[in-house]
Amino acid sequence: MDDLQVNLSQPTEDDSSTTSGSDIEQFMTDLLDRLRSESEKNQLQLVQELAGKGEAGFQVLMQILLERQGQPTGPLEGKVYQILVSADLPQVHDFLQAHFPDGLVTLRSQRSIDYSEVQTLLAKQDFFAADKLTLEKMCELAGERALQRRWLYFTEVEQFPIEDLHTLDTLWRVYSEGKFGFSVQRELWLGTGKNWEKLWPLIGWKSGNAWPRYPGGFTWDLSAPRGHLPLNNQLRGVRAFASLLTHPAWEA
Repeated sequence: MDDLQVNLSQPTEDDSSTTSGSDIEQFMTDLLDRLRSESEKNQLQLVQELAGKGEAGFQVLMQILLERQGQPTGPLEGKVYQILVSADLPQVHDFLQAHFPDGLVTLRSQRSIDYSEVQTLLAKQDFFAADKLTLEKMCELAGERALQRRWLYFTEVEQFPIEDLHTLDTLWRVYSEGKFGFSVQRELWLGTGKNWEKLWPLIGWKSGNAWPRYPGGFTWDLSAPRGHLPLNNQLRGVRAFASLLTHPAWEA
């Protein structure tokens, strides 16, 4: 099914039948069943529609996260979490504090790097700030000299721990509906036959013979082409970017 057509209307007092707790419970159960069976594209669309359905919709979204705790975190969970984070409801805030006090993604680092602020920014869809901070964290991962110069040598990228690259990539994929991330860029690069000149326009880093000016020439929201972000590596030269896309992390 390519296009999702759903009716998310709850039972109300205006219905010919009497609204009851069991009606609401069935409403939530039916929506959860649909979310379990739909394609990822349709799941994301349904989640967005649930966000506009008031308290019952948020109850379903919270139930989704509870059901999927302990499973690999993906774009669906990221979308749900983003919606709940932006909700101005005490019960939602309490739910997140009780079940996800440190965020949705487990932040593993072989070198004890703190990626919590990257997660916070991405959960808020502040992709511009998250991109800048991602480069900073990668420089921190490389060491003091990289932090001082604020860019990376390709040899430093080659030494990055697999665990840390997986953490950063997961954060970007989970909070971008699967559109952004190093592994996404690698997939597209391999799809071009490792042809850089084909990759740049594909991910929106070049138009004709013109390179976009930073930062206004780039797109900092989900309307960007797939693989558009993070872009800090492209700004520091292709050799470091090549080292990132050929890193053993993507074979693990």
